[in-house]
Amino acid sequence: MAPIPGSGLAKGLAVTLRTMTRKSVTAQYPDTQPELPPRSRGVIGLFEENCTVCMLCARECPDWCIYIDSHKETVPPAAPGGRERSRNVLDRFAIDFSLCMYCGICIEVCPFDALFWSPEFEYAETDIRDLTHERDKLREWMWTVPAPPALDAGAEEPKEVAAARKTADKLAAAQADGTEQADGTEQADGTEQAAGTEQAGGPGQPGTPRQSGTPGQSGTPGQEGRA
Repeated sequence: MAPIPGSGLAKGLAVTLRTMTRKSVTAQYPDTQPELPPRSRGVIGLFEENCTVCMLCARECPDWCIYIDSHKETVPPAAPGGRERSRNVLDRFAIDFSLCMYCGICIEVCPFDALFWSPEFEYAETDIRDLTHERDKLREWMWTVPAPPALDAGAEEPKEVAAARKTADKLAAAQADGTEQADGTEQADGTEQAAGTEQAGGPGQPGTPRQSGTPGQSGTPGQEGRA
C-alpha cells in the first residue's frame, strides 16, 4: 500500500505538538548534578603501579596527545649468582585533553590495565594550556573509576585468577608435602630410638652385661659353665 501523501509531515507535527504541551524542566547545574550512565567517558584515569612504560598507548593514539617520559634503572639479581636486570621507571605521563577525542584506543590497547575511563567531567579551564593534565591529576581521577560490571553466572573464570589460584594450590601442596615428610622423619627416628632401648634392656628393664655360661645357667665371675 502506497503511503498517504503528507503522512510524514503529519507525524512530525504530532511529535512537535506533544513536546509543546509538556512542561520543560531545567536542571540547575552545578547545584543539581546530572545522572550519568554508569560507564560514561569523562576523563582517563592512570593506575601508575601497572604502567610498564611500553608506550603502546602513545603510539596508538590517533591525536598524539599522550606524553610519556621514562628512564632505565638496574635491578640487582634476585638470587646470588643471578644477573642484573633493567626496568623502565615512569617519569612523566600526561594527556592533553584539548586534543583528545575520547576514542578509548589507549585504554583498549593497554596490556597491563593501567588506563581506565572515569565519569569525572568537571575539569574545564580558562586557559587551553592547562588542559594538559599530568600523572598526579590522572591518578586522582583513578579513584573515581566505577567498579567493573559483574560477570555472568556461567562465564569462565578470568585467566589471571585461574593462574593465581593454580600457583597458590601448588605452593600449598608443596608445603603440605614438606610437613608430612618432616613428620615421617621424626616418627622414624623415635621408632629407631625406642627399638634400640628395648634391645638393650628389654621392655621396662635396664640392660645388663652378658656373662659367659651354659645355656640356661648364668655364669659367675671366674668360672665358666660346663659344656
